[in-house]
Amino acid sequence: MSEKRINPDKRALSVGEVARRSGIRVSTVHYYDTQRLISSWRNQGNQRRFSRDVLRRIALIKIAQSAGIPLDDIRQALSVLPHHRAPDRQDWEALSRQWQSVLEEKIADLTLLKDQMNDCIGCGCLSLELCPLRNPGDIEAER
Repeated sequence: MSEKRINPDKRALSVGEVARRSGIRVSTVHYYDTQRLISSWRNQGNQRRFSRDVLRRIALIKIAQSAGIPLDDIRQALSVLPHHRAPDRQDWEALSRQWQSVLEEKIADLTLLKDQMNDCIGCGCLSLELCPLRNPGDIEAER
């Protein structure tokens, strides 16, 4: 008995399907593809096609972006993942460990901003020259 082979294009997703299923715009799918965050190929009709694992990659991109991770950092992190399968739990744990320090730094920065904002509102000066919120790192202000 001969083994029946599945045409990879039968299981592939169109740009519109990727956009609909991942909750992003078609233009964003194209952008991610040109930025090498995801990958596609052209079928015989010259239409762009994506493997189903691209949906998991887009989910990771969206999560990372919502945490404030820059696209360059996301691209670099995704580049080490296998391209033949969807990222799994171990992949995500490695990515989250990698981004942990970035997130902790962002949390510290936001906490400092929140504290400075409360002080600024409390003092009422709203000085554009001296205010650390408007003029961060002002050396003259320390004199």
